[in-house]
Amino acid sequence: MTGDVAVLGAGMHPWGKWGRSFVQYGRVAAKAALADAGLDWRDVGSVVGAETVRGGYPGYVAGATFAQALGWQGARVTSVYAACASGAQAVNAARAQILAGLADVVLVVGADAAPKGFFAPAGGDRPDDPDWLRFRILGATNPAYFALYARRRMALYGDTTDDFALVKVKNAAAGALNANARYRAPVTSAQVAASAVVADPLRLLDICATSDGAAALVLSSMEFARRHGAGNPVRIRAVSTVTPTFPRTVLDLPDIATDSAVAVEPAPESFRASIARAAYEEAGLGPTDLSLAEVYDLSTALELEWYEDIGLCAPGDGAKLVREGVTALGGGVPVNASGGLASFGEAVPAQAIAQVCELTWQLRGTAGDRQVPGARAGITANQGLFGHGSAVIAVR
Repeated sequence: MTGDVAVLGAGMHPWGKWGRSFVQYGRVAAKAALADAGLDWRDVGSVVGAETVRGGYPGYVAGATFAQALGWQGARVTSVYAACASGAQAVNAARAQILAGLADVVLVVGADAAPKGFFAPAGGDRPDDPDWLRFRILGATNPAYFALYARRRMALYGDTTDDFALVKVKNAAAGALNANARYRAPVTSAQVAASAVVADPLRLLDICATSDGAAALVLSSMEFARRHGAGNPVRIRAVSTVTPTFPRTVLDLPDIATDSAVAVEPAPESFRASIARAAYEEAGLGPTDLSLAEVYDLSTALELEWYEDIGLCAPGDGAKLVREGVTALGGGVPVNASGGLASFGEAVPAQAIAQVCELTWQLRGTAGDRQVPGARAGITANQGLFGHGSAVIAVR
């Protein structure tokens, strides 16, 4: 199913370590998005919640939890879980409902109250859970995974730790301009180099933190937007939600072994590159049409990987882009103008929704000091565990 839907409202709860319930964060973000849209909660025909599995029982029924917090009013309700891609797939569910004629206005909400330190699998002995297995068998935390990718880039392309540090410096400079970001201080390469080693070659400032936070969107049909007086809204044109293909030739957690490519020819593109390609094909756009991008900078090195996966440059040229300032504010295609996860930290169910909030503000021209001049099209890209991958393209 293809077609545009309008983004009428975008809202956030500021990110940080607030020590409150994720429901409170989501309610604040939802009310901000509704106010931005100029709509009352009772105008919403459907609510789609992106789930957190760390917030206790209410997290497993996220859509209904947020609907209850806003006041029962009989809306259709949906909950979506896709790890780090949960928010994008919640947007996809909302978009499908609108295009199918099931609802004119849909509220999308994601919120988290993340634990301090590394993410860990849910409790209990669950040997059929690949996320549990990678911790118990390999002891592989997320930073260990990020470090493997960093080492791979150093071996294949000659990337250096100085290149990785430039990503943090760039994203921290953008985050300093964003009132919703948790970290709002500029960072230097020397500060990155002086921070503690977490998983060699990555240091503390190369890796995003865990955070509390929330983001919300109000989406509608184009017809409703026109009736509501929004003649030229930001539009979501594509949402890709693809899985990997067999065989996978690059080790990727939570899998603990690669599939053999002996008998089956590998696909010509990586899983992450296929995420962006599917979105481009659906939108009828390409990398040269982009004004900006929001990608998952779970680590500095992974952001360089995304430059190549979304088609900004050839494989191996990611570091060249950051060295030349192409992906910084003021560059040819700013990446993570919001400050990215480097400035926000991870609030898993909210972060892919937050990416679309940033595209919305940028395409409206209301992003303030971090505004990308003349922004007309943007892409988000993210990857969740268990083969979830999503990208959203928004235009105006």
